[in-house]
Amino acid sequence: MSIKTNNLLTTACLLAVCGMASAYSLSGTVSDEQGKALKGASVSLLKEGKSTTTDDQGKFTIHEDEPDDTLTAIHSFRNSVGYIGINNGILSYSQSSTSPVQLKIFNSLGHQVFKKTLQGSGSYDLSKAVKARGTYFTQVSVGSAKQNFKFSTEGNYSGTFGTQTGSLMKEIQQGEAVRFVAEGFDTLTVPLGTLDTTLDVKLKATAPQFKFGYAIGNDPTPSKGCGTNSTLKKVKSVENGEQFEIRVGSDTRKYFITLPKNYDNNKPHKVLFALHCYGSNGEDFVHHAADYDHPTPYYGQQVLDKNGDYIFVSLDAIGGLWNKGQGDHDFFAQTLTALNENYCIDTSRVFITGFSYGAMFSYSLMQDMQSRVRAAATYAVADYNIWLPEGNNMKNLPIAWMNVHGVNDSRCDYSRAKTSALPRILKRNGKADADENFTDASSEKPEEVRGNTGHVCYDFKNVDERFPVKWCSWPGDHQWTAHDTGNMGIGWNWEQTWVPEEVHKFFEQF
Repeated sequence: MSIKTNNLLTTACLLAVCGMASAYSLSGTVSDEQGKALKGASVSLLKEGKSTTTDDQGKFTIHEDEPDDTLTAIHSFRNSVGYIGINNGILSYSQSSTSPVQLKIFNSLGHQVFKKTLQGSGSYDLSKAVKARGTYFTQVSVGSAKQNFKFSTEGNYSGTFGTQTGSLMKEIQQGEAVRFVAEGFDTLTVPLGTLDTTLDVKLKATAPQFKFGYAIGNDPTPSKGCGTNSTLKKVKSVENGEQFEIRVGSDTRKYFITLPKNYDNNKPHKVLFALHCYGSNGEDFVHHAADYDHPTPYYGQQVLDKNGDYIFVSLDAIGGLWNKGQGDHDFFAQTLTALNENYCIDTSRVFITGFSYGAMFSYSLMQDMQSRVRAAATYAVADYNIWLPEGNNMKNLPIAWMNVHGVNDSRCDYSRAKTSALPRILKRNGKADADENFTDASSEKPEEVRGNTGHVCYDFKNVDERFPVKWCSWPGDHQWTAHDTGNMGIGWNWEQTWVPEEVHKFFEQF
């Protein structure tokens, strides 16, 4: 630490009293974000050049001991203008001129904690001038005569006097800080206002670096629209949302947005796109009379969003069919960009979901938009009637996927989905190797429902945890509101569907 000079103490004090004031004790604990103690973390006092490591309880101490007091205490002095004396902490003073007695008290960090001007003659109890226990330094002056005392609230006193010296104590260096380093955790540097303190810190686990994708539970990635107000011009308001239009190539495309009631443009919101089935339209999935295809808005997901964490979007296909190929993909991409620029979204948590033809379009998008879509949930996917970019435009990247399918589906064949659509995704989703290249997990087969009731949801074991795959089978036909009573008929009740809750849990894991 640096020594700053002034005109208060003698050289003797600089060597003795000031050295005694440099004592400090920096201590504390280091733990992870869950409060578990971190053993062996490095703790360094940067400018002091001192360091230590934490023990098995995460505790550490860095200290500098106070040397023995070798000064001979000088209890009084007299000069031409007066007298100053001290006995058991009681300051006695008198002067033969009109010059007052100036009293200043500093704590062990050099901060002035008390100042008083004393006139005439009298006495003053130094211990009453300070509130906290500890070691203090007193400057007492009458005219040109000065005396400096070190004292503690426990009754120990020492002193010297003179007119030329350095500062009272060893001050903390400007910019001093303590640094915490532990393997697997982000380095933390804490600026210090005092060396004599206790710090309890929590270190954050270092986010792994990937060639592609995010770790499960990653921090939100705010969009450009965070902190701003939307400039999108709605076409009209509809029940439970608003309609917008966007130009895609030569077509004007229609889409719908439902914001949470507590929407906050400073909070990154998750986004869910609902893609409608054949014979339906985008507005049907914003609001619709309840039936087996539309029990609640957005495939039952809006009602499960208890905290207002999601922005919901529904796209409208031209003529009710997702058959525009690149045009439909551009429609999705441009709409997502519009959301990114006008609303506060979490760009790392964009999800898509759809049934039947909407499942086919979802399956198509999720193999083309892996860098923009985190996960997809499909209901009765078909491995036909889909468009995918070809050649060098085909993105051979993993994607998190959940599919719900009735084993008796007579429209979108279950067997074909299991033996063709499923292994195509698994081939890219295997656990990453040492070079962060994803391996082939297509040899793993799902467990499936047996009999005429119930359902089985199988989580694949050999996929990378960042890109989970869930396969849910049930003894039903072409219907997304799967239920455990099997096919339509006796006991059939779509309101008993377990699908929305399972999909919500799948999305929420990210």
